Amino acid sequence: MAKIIGSNLPNIPWQEKPAGYDMPVWRYDENPIIHRHEIPTANSIFNSAVVPFNGKFAGVFRCDNLGVSMDIFAGFSDDGIHWKINEKPIAFEGDPEVTKREYRYDPRVCFIEDRYYVTWCNGYHGPTIGIGYTFDFKTFYQLENAFLPYNRNGVLFPRKLNGQYVMLSRPSDTGHTKFGDIFISRSSDLEYWGHHRFVMGTFNNDASAWQSTKIGPGPCPIETDEGWLLIYHGVLNTCNGFVYRIGAAILDIDDPSKVKYRSKFYILAPDKDYERNGDVPNVTFPCAALTDAATGRIAIYYGCADTVTGLAFTTVDELVNWTKEHSL
Repeated sequence: MAKIIGSNLPNIPWQEKPAGYDMPVWRYDENPIIHRHEIPTANSIFNSAVVPFNGKFAGVFRCDNLGVSMDIFAGFSDDGIHWKINEKPIAFEGDPEVTKREYRYDPRVCFIEDRYYVTWCNGYHGPTIGIGYTFDFKTFYQLENAFLPYNRNGVLFPRKLNGQYVMLSRPSDTGHTKFGDIFISRSSDLEYWGHHRFVMGTFNNDASAWQSTKIGPGPCPIETDEGWLLIYHGVLNTCNGFVYRIGAAILDIDDPSKVKYRSKFYILAPDKDYERNGDVPNVTFPCAALTDAATGRIAIYYGCADTVTGLAFTTVDELVNWTKEHSL
């Protein structure tokens, strides 16, 4: 059986798999857990990231306001399901040239060593990867942008590899990006990034068409005894527009630029009304995963139709076996 390498989380949100359900990932039956208007000026709350914090949970949330301006907000929860999100966006401390805001969206949060790092799509003459950190989810410090524009989906690994920070990302363009592959980069100080390597790209034939237009990393990779378990999104461009589905891959534990297995079939796709209808229809977009090493349980937080936030569940054994059994 596959095992998670990490900490125990006995209060992880959880719901058992429905009887007779065949897919490796199943939805929380009270989705969406965060609705679009849960703070007064919000148009939508989605594509957000959560972590364990002080025996409970904290997170950074994408909230587009009633002007449809994109920003990120801190929030807290006792159980990982019911959330209290701050009504004002995060105000970062740091170099004014870096902290000045054009837009911020699609955050990830990753605990490394002694602090919580936040990465997000940051507007700086085009989309790039912003990096900041916090100790308490009250005061936030912003570092230099990781890359030149244009880039999206910056996702840190939860520990250093060979003494270096490691990040996945997807180079992009100024628009909605009708292309996209996943690359990996390394840094000794979180400021200067290099050693860029290709990880995996789109799959351009009908064997796995759900990921034929673009792909991008989702939650921070999960360390397992089989390798790094990467949950990612894949996009198909249909006659009715883009459709975002979720897949899984297993990367080499020592060199994550090497893909050991990659799912031919998606693990979650827009199916429910709250995933198919919203500001951007037909989107399931994963940004966070909680894990419990003791039980192998995984709780996945994902954006639904660019409007609300959903929760889904799996186990490391089920997801690793599915990925290996149905690998490209």
